[in-house]
Amino acid sequence: MKPAPFVRHVPRTLEEALATLSDVAGEDGRILAGGQSLVPIMAFRLAKPAHLVDINEVEGLDKLVDDGQFLTIGARVRHAAFHNPVTANPLGGLLSYVAKHIAHYPIRMRGTFCGSLAHADPSSEWCLSAATLDAVMVARSVKGTREIEVAKFFDGIMSTHLKEDELLAEVRLPLLPADTKFGFYEFSRRAGDFAMSASLVTYRLDGGKIFDARVGLGGAEVSPRRIPEAETELNGKAPGDAAFRAAGEAASAAIEPLEDHQTNAEYRRDLVKVVVRRALEHSLP
Repeated sequence: MKPAPFVRHVPRTLEEALATLSDVAGEDGRILAGGQSLVPIMAFRLAKPAHLVDINEVEGLDKLVDDGQFLTIGARVRHAAFHNPVTANPLGGLLSYVAKHIAHYPIRMRGTFCGSLAHADPSSEWCLSAATLDAVMVARSVKGTREIEVAKFFDGIMSTHLKEDELLAEVRLPLLPADTKFGFYEFSRRAGDFAMSASLVTYRLDGGKIFDARVGLGGAEVSPRRIPEAETELNGKAPGDAAFRAAGEAASAAIEPLEDHQTNAEYRRDLVKVVVRRALEHSLP
């Protein structure tokens, strides 16, 4: 199949892009950046936007800046930008490790970080990263700028609190303390497929005990999120099999699992136990 007819707009400035989006939002106008999610669903006519606002010529949206407090990622920054660490902060190594698990190399060369978050697939590695690391989304429209905490951003499967005339102009990820340890693990039926479940964890050590634990989970529920019950099982404990298994069990018990033609709730709960434990195991030297 081929996409339904549409008009492509190619603004050169952010102001022009926002004005165009405002004009066409009422006709299901969409932003086009990488297009790795939007174009396939248009080809199947699951989406039929009458207008596409192509932001690939807009200056300034390729910003990727470490200001000592946040890593700011602009709307045109590709997945491939993270193949190598973009900052000396531990966040750089974390993002580089996660990026290599996203789809396939050609998709990473074109798809964008912000586009992945705006698409809000529950299995998205970047959505999981944003949820785990307490990202701040910066939405722009002709009406002004709005900052959205990640906990208030996702609104279910492929749904966010972005308004129809807003562009996700950038995402700000807090830099991590220098002693942060991290681990990531995802399970999919084939390499490059969407993850059926994935976990990203970070923590620090004090006297050999875990503190400041973060356990993020994606692909198992309608939106990625941190699992405080699993974090409680880690804080104050020595890193190792007992604590890691307890965290996995707590995460499994805490979720409202997705069900589909491939998996039932029981299967996904069992899978969550494994991905959380293995993400934690990957955090060890």
